[in-house]
Amino acid sequence: MPPRVQLFRSARPTIIVPRVLQQTSPPLCLRLAPRRCITADEKPLPTADTAGPGPNEGQLPHVSEEAAAMGKITGEGGPEVDQGTPVQEVMKRDEKSQEKAPKVMQEQVQSTSAKGTRAFSTSARPRQEAMVGSEDSGLESSASGHIFDLPALPLPANMHLKYRYAPIVKQVTNLLMRDGKLSVAQRNMAMVLNHLRTASPPTLNPDRPLIPGSPPASHLPLNPILYLTLAIDSVAPLLRIRAQKGMAGGGASLQVPVPLSLRQRRRQAVMWILDAASKKPARGSGRGQFAQRVAEEVVGIVEGRSGVWDRRGGIHKLAVSARANLNVRGRR
Repeated sequence: MPPRVQLFRSARPTIIVPRVLQQTSPPLCLRLAPRRCITADEKPLPTADTAGPGPNEGQLPHVSEEAAAMGKITGEGGPEVDQGTPVQEVMKRDEKSQEKAPKVMQEQVQSTSAKGTRAFSTSARPRQEAMVGSEDSGLESSASGHIFDLPALPLPANMHLKYRYAPIVKQVTNLLMRDGKLSVAQRNMAMVLNHLRTASPPTLNPDRPLIPGSPPASHLPLNPILYLTLAIDSVAPLLRIRAQKGMAGGGASLQVPVPLSLRQRRRQAVMWILDAASKKPARGSGRGQFAQRVAEEVVGIVEGRSGVWDRRGGIHKLAVSARANLNVRGRR
């Protein structure tokens, strides 16, 4: 006979823990206390008559305004509030300031100036008073509403925005430009001109003279654009060598000299200057190092110690030796 199974004795007791309910806060719309709007009928707004003075109202007048009012009443005359207090009147009250003042002002304080004259004033003249004497200055407007004359037409070539720089400056700036960054090239061009302006006067070399009509060396830093133009035109080649095929017969080529225009000559000279400046060792870091090397190369050209002179001389010697090929006709 199988044993009996006792369910209540074999089962383990289970403990049931009740879950504590968390207290939830009511929504924000219920927590806000209701506000009661007060209309103008219940509480009328204050009027201007019943309102008190503001924080900046009812103040005492300035000392100068009070003195001017008292002088007007007594007839003695007070300070002019519109023009301010003259420097002479301030200096008369302070003896220490008279000792440290300029000699011209000391003489004016000591001398008795006429009444109403105010040579030095602490307040500037209004713009309206400054424009009163424009009619007496001799400027007659050709059209109504214009103080100065309108520009004559047609406008000069240098009055256009695109042509506001010198041609040599614009050409060198375009040759300095890399990757289409015109602003960087203009900044380098400004650094080059500033270096030429602040540098000491160059020492000219008689063996390598500049172009005829050049000013003295001491005048060059006063005009950096003339300084740059003189250096470029002095080393600009007059000719270039072109290889003409078929002139010697059998497909052989001969070297033929070809004259260059002014813009072509300057371009070749600038390319030589930039090539020589790029080969110079850098003496530091920064975005102005290349511009400084270009400016030093320009100074070296004027002083006759640059290698660009040798390149120009080599081109001219080769052109002189190849000028005999100009009369040679091509052979078939």
